[in-house]
Amino acid sequence: MDKTNAAAFLNAYNKIDSQLRALYNYKASMSFTDIVRRSAEKNKVVRKYEDELTDFARLRNAIVHQSKDGKIIAVPCDEAVEAMQKIERLLCTPPTIGQTMREKKIVSVDDAISLKQALLLISRTGYSNLPVYRGKRMTGILNNRRIIRAMGEVIGRGEDLGAFAANTAVGEILEQSDLFSYYRYLGKKDTLQDILSAFENNRKLLAVLVSENGTVGERIENIVTASDLVAVNKILEDY
Repeated sequence: MDKTNAAAFLNAYNKIDSQLRALYNYKASMSFTDIVRRSAEKNKVVRKYEDELTDFARLRNAIVHQSKDGKIIAVPCDEAVEAMQKIERLLCTPPTIGQTMREKKIVSVDDAISLKQALLLISRTGYSNLPVYRGKRMTGILNNRRIIRAMGEVIGRGEDLGAFAANTAVGEILEQSDLFSYYRYLGKKDTLQDILSAFENNRKLLAVLVSENGTVGERIENIVTASDLVAVNKILEDY
């Protein structure tokens, strides 16, 4: 009997078991099935493949528990091995943003330009999340929400909207709190699962801002919005 599939399956199984124990500090006595059940509450990959992993635990037991004459009782099919190896890759060497996400063209502005200039730029390019810089430091994101709010306040005060747009610097209307309410910083070494979790955990999120290290103030190298999630999931499916 060809034992290649059994060896490959058990190798992936053991890596998953070790990874989950290391990630969540489970006791050595805890069974793989219990590990999967508990990890599904914390880990998106495990949650997605919980049923498969539970089935694979039973298959693993059939493989390692030999018959009385020493023969292997079960050998996994190619599809089972490939599925197990895919889950192992997603958990142990997950695809990172820097490795897999195509970087978009990013339109940014200096915080000293007028709101009028920024509006003309938005109208011409169609971009709606513009990183704002003071020198080399990113100080905020100019978006439609912030612009409408600022202009609404001007209208409410009965002031001239055109004069406000022409004479107000972009940096004057930014709110630091917006960066943490509507955006999430991630670095190139963070994973695609981190992107999905960011949107899942914050329903108000407008975009994930990707910089080299995910540090506030760094130059933004990619912007991931909800419209990109289909592509993110496709990368994960094909990984």
